[in-house]
Amino acid sequence: MSLQLDDLPKNSRLDQVATQRARNRKEAPCRPLEPLFQPMNATRLIKDNVAHIGSAGVSERNRDCGFLPAFRSLESGCTVLARFKNGAPAPMHLLDGLPDEWVLERDVAGRVVSVKPSVIAGFLRQGRFYTREQAAAAAAAEAND
Repeated sequence: MSLQLDDLPKNSRLDQVATQRARNRKEAPCRPLEPLFQPMNATRLIKDNVAHIGSAGVSERNRDCGFLPAFRSLESGCTVLARFKNGAPAPMHLLDGLPDEWVLERDVAGRVVSVKPSVIAGFLRQGRFYTREQAAAAAAAEAND
């Protein structure tokens, strides 16, 4: 499943929240919409994207700064790049390429449905993991230099 914000139903509550957050970006800091005790799944990825619309906290807004979509396990400290099921690097956050030990559930076709709650989406740049908030702040600081 491709996680695109365009997939949100127009005028849905998520679409309204995303639009409002984009308008208020400078007034409100980015905050995750889901608590970390929830398993990581497609819905959580979409909500994270919605929470960061208009900032470099989403892949399409920070690629030019050298950020690559990645995931980190807060349990193990391990960080991996986002990958397609075939192992090729993905340009966005996808669950299919994550390590088996992080996976909680797969569908009948073998695609990852959810992973451990300790897994967070973020970005890698020059070997360092950035949360969505950190990537957005770093990109903004570089733009102001």
